[in-house]
Amino acid sequence: MTDTSPKPQKSAIRENIEAIVIALLLALFIRTFIIQAFKIPSGSMLPTLQIGDHLLVNKFIYGVKMPFTGATLIPISDPKPNDIVVFEFPKNPELDYIKRVIAVAGDIVEIRDKHVLINGKPFDDLHGVFKDPTIHPAALDPRDNFGPVTVPANKIFTMGDNRDNSFDGRFWGFVDLKAIRGKAWIIYWSWDVQAPLFSLERLRSIRWSRIGDTVH
Repeated sequence: MTDTSPKPQKSAIRENIEAIVIALLLALFIRTFIIQAFKIPSGSMLPTLQIGDHLLVNKFIYGVKMPFTGATLIPISDPKPNDIVVFEFPKNPELDYIKRVIAVAGDIVEIRDKHVLINGKPFDDLHGVFKDPTIHPAALDPRDNFGPVTVPANKIFTMGDNRDNSFDGRFWGFVDLKAIRGKAWIIYWSWDVQAPLFSLERLRSIRWSRIGDTVH
């Protein structure tokens, strides 16, 4: 005999919970493998990136990576000189840093009186800015005179565009490819984070002209 009694319907609460769980899993997947948001906290990348810029970082462009270990499951491309990348700070992996790739594995990096040389030739430096005319000798610090050093395998060498005010590879070394989170892609929001949050000053500081700009 066929059972013709009506089947119980899912409750509205259960349907809502399932929808929320699916949305959370989808958001987690996107954040882990495809796109992640990042905020610029310092002026080390001025004038390319300003304090208060909010970026989307393309995590997929350098391949699909295993969460937590950083091992590449599906390789797609490698970071190239002049890419702007977000990565785990080598001295404290809990911090994310953003810098420009200057050299990759096998390259010889040298800085002479602020001039960047890669493999003995001037680097195609379209973005580096120097505001301090003072030249620091290598005996003082590596800011203006550095190397030569060879970038090891599976590493990159990075610097901030604000060359006189950037704590970067000159001071702490190389970035492991496993530590790279992705490539800076687009500015989706920008304002002056130093202005009080709930204030007209903060609203007036919105940099409308920067929203939607791709990062180079």
